[in-house]
Amino acid sequence: MLPIGDGALDALLAQDAPAGDLTTHALGIGSRPGRISFAARSDMVLCCAEEAARLLERAGVRAALRHGSGERIAAGTVFLEGEGPAGGIHLAWKVAQTLVEYASGIATRTRRIVEAAQAVAPGVAVACTRKNFPGTKEISVKAVLAGGAQMHRLGLSETLLVFPEHRVFLDGAPDFHGLKRRHPERKLVVEVASVADAVAAAEAGADVLQLEKLAPDAVAEAVRRVAGLDPVPLVAAAGGITEANAAAYAATGCAVLVTSAPYSAGPTDVQVVITGSGVAS
Repeated sequence: MLPIGDGALDALLAQDAPAGDLTTHALGIGSRPGRISFAARSDMVLCCAEEAARLLERAGVRAALRHGSGERIAAGTVFLEGEGPAGGIHLAWKVAQTLVEYASGIATRTRRIVEAAQAVAPGVAVACTRKNFPGTKEISVKAVLAGGAQMHRLGLSETLLVFPEHRVFLDGAPDFHGLKRRHPERKLVVEVASVADAVAAAEAGADVLQLEKLAPDAVAEAVRRVAGLDPVPLVAAAGGITEANAAAYAATGCAVLVTSAPYSAGPTDVQVVITGSGVAS
């Protein structure tokens, strides 16, 4: 599973305590030993528990990870424990808790969409877009993978995806075959908004047809219309796909469901318990 580097984790700690933890310092309890535990308040697909453990360790707390990213855990399950000075516990506490809550929310909703789609079409792929909240790319990607989906594209640098918004700057139809000759290692994806446009793009050389906000019956029609071409392009349904309609889209015969829905998932709820373990010597 994709790791998030210590540099990024240190930045999260520094963001929350840019000049240290004033309250713990003022109370004079920073050196006192204690324990911290993290548990799921509801059933969830866990994500970023490894990073939560590393946040504890970066703050000087010994961590014991009980469950990892991608695992489905039941309400009440303790997935992480730590032992160390109160100063470190309080420094890492809320950052670690919040990171797991938001990442697990994305992972849990991703898993619901994947399961709804694959219950109808076991071979269909679910791919998440790059529309994560800015600045959260690493966390969002890890959560998508933990939920059992894949990334549709990580960013602009790695894929050929022609939108209608590109075509408004062209004189005439784009030269899809020329694009493919100049970038032979890349699949050419073309976004279309109608069945007719999908067929035209396929005949012009598109490798993947991204059908934007078409109803399931229209997606099924596009799949049928391009099935006789050689080669047969992949069909990806995109726009407004959630756990509520994933099965209907999966049943169309398309190869991929493209969704941004997991990024709007609410955070899961994680219970944190902190206890003292006597006065430090």
